[in-house]
Amino acid sequence: MKKSNLYLFLTVGALGVLALSTKLTAATDTMPSCCMGGMTTPMASEVSTNATPDLLTTCPVSGEKLGEMGKPFTFTYKDQEVKLCCKGCKKDFDKDPEKHLAKIRAADKK
Repeated sequence: MKKSNLYLFLTVGALGVLALSTKLTAATDTMPSCCMGGMTTPMASEVSTNATPDLLTTCPVSGEKLGEMGKPFTFTYKDQEVKLCCKGCKKDFDKDPEKHLAKIRAADKK
């Protein structure tokens, strides 16, 4: 009887570990490279080759220097290239894009 209980315990434990490792693997696939939000890097189709370049060296949302947290998150908004320090800043950018675009355009004039 004791031996069968041990096998049962080991089987249940192994299944638990398997279930947990599957959940951890799925969570890792959606984790961001730097900020919150489960974001991924942009696809090449998200960045237009005809967009006006973003000459700003800092993130227009957070003010962080671009490149300090890894490769900047780059996308196109109304034919303007936008570089953010991370994908997590995109949510804040989307709340008031014109405010952040003004910072990018000011850098273009310098």
